[in-house]
Amino acid sequence: MRSWDLIRRHKAGNIAIVFVLIQALCIGFALALPERFPYLTENNVQVMLKRIPPLAVMAVGVGMLMIAGEFDLSVGSIFVFSSFVMAKVYNTWVVNPFVAALLALVVGGLIGLLNGVIVIRAQIPSFIATLGTMWFWRGANLFFSGSVTEPFLPTGFFRDLFCATLGPEGARFMQAQFLWLFAVLVLGYLTLERHRFGNHLFATGGNRQSAIAIGVNPNKVKVIAFVIVGVLAAFSGILATVRVESVSPVQGQGMELMAIAACVIGGLSLTGGEGTILGIFLGTALLFTIEDVLLLLGAPGDYLQGFIGVLIILAVIFNRITRKE
Repeated sequence: MRSWDLIRRHKAGNIAIVFVLIQALCIGFALALPERFPYLTENNVQVMLKRIPPLAVMAVGVGMLMIAGEFDLSVGSIFVFSSFVMAKVYNTWVVNPFVAALLALVVGGLIGLLNGVIVIRAQIPSFIATLGTMWFWRGANLFFSGSVTEPFLPTGFFRDLFCATLGPEGARFMQAQFLWLFAVLVLGYLTLERHRFGNHLFATGGNRQSAIAIGVNPNKVKVIAFVIVGVLAAFSGILATVRVESVSPVQGQGMELMAIAACVIGGLSLTGGEGTILGIFLGTALLFTIEDVLLLLGAPGDYLQGFIGVLIILAVIFNRITRKE
């Protein structure tokens, strides 16, 4: 009972319990009906590991901003625009793909900075401000790409090195992109739980006036959080582009809502001031687990959106109930 209480009291304890129970059910069915429900096959596990990193990396940034009490609906557009910049720069000037990827990160950070300045200086709710920038950058994607998919196929020595470093391939389950995700999760955890900036994020989202009283500058904290979101959204786009070897102008549509959904399911408060990196990761993994189960059962793809909607509502209700206990 003591161990159970410790798990329940952990900030990500509830989502961890739900995730383990669902995994146990899936594994049980897979062992009982291996031909009808091939959940544990190597191919299925590898597909899951390839799909999780891009969204989870983006969700870490979105979650940190949510902890500060703000939202960014433009991350899907940043995801595509920064990736398009990387592919276009490489294809036009044939520069080192690592340099093109670094430029994409800079573009993502600058867009995040712009979002933060708009929200703080114009005093516009972040939901509205980033809704506007989402549509702006989505239009920019279509304009600069000519609504045509941009290939990204590095050649020569740097191709092998670039793909080995950022690609989805690897030795069985040890894929490079999952290792990058692990690095982002560790850095996110250290930032939130072991660094002063993490304390400032929680203070800013939890109680702005109290944060100011202890010497925290909420506006500065939020702008930095927006920059982090932009950089991670760009990095997410890089991972996805390397995986599919191209950038489509409509590729990132819906990812902003999926990232927010992963955070909400992972136990983050919509009003700010609460959340964990572990919860964000488990929320993302749970989304893909549900999608995978539906696909294995032969359910139409449209069912996923319905299940996600129900899951978000249940997660919010569950989190509110457990916080009152």
